[in-house]
Amino acid sequence: MCVAALPALTATQTGLFAASLGLNLASGLAQRSAAQAAARQTYESSLIAQRSAEESFARQQEALGAELKETRASAAQEKLAATIRGLQAQGRTRASERAGLTVGLLLQDQERQSANLRESINQALNSATRQYSRNVQGLEAQRDNRQNQLQSNINQAYNQVPSLGSTLLNVATQGLTSYTDLANLGT
Repeated sequence: MCVAALPALTATQTGLFAASLGLNLASGLAQRSAAQAAARQTYESSLIAQRSAEESFARQQEALGAELKETRASAAQEKLAATIRGLQAQGRTRASERAGLTVGLLLQDQERQSANLRESINQALNSATRQYSRNVQGLEAQRDNRQNQLQSNINQAYNQVPSLGSTLLNVATQGLTSYTDLANLGT
């Protein structure tokens, strides 16, 4: 393999070469430092956004829980009211002083109506509970998506930071180009 020898530089060219090499190194290190600072800022901003997302999730989940609690309390009141109305209707039927099979059928019908109303309330309550679970899962998915996006932003920011080796290699390449340009000027 044949390697061409690099021509010697004059004292002036050597000074220019050294200055160029120093400026390239300083510029490369400054760019690397700026990229590191930007990545660090992205990381810190993401931590703040992460805390905010967690707080928002907690508040929304708390609100959903309070809503479900209110729904359950309201359903319990409705069931109690349905039971009371059924018992009152049965009491009126018994107080009517009717006798026989008709009274028995009327009492059974009133009990069936009360039971149907209570079952309807239970079904609505079960539906509200399932919806609560779906809403919480949706909130968790939003929170997880936000966390993933923030982590992706951090990764992208740190991927933009050139390695020290890459910076030094760029300085060496630029230095070699400067050296050959200066050497060609001298010939």
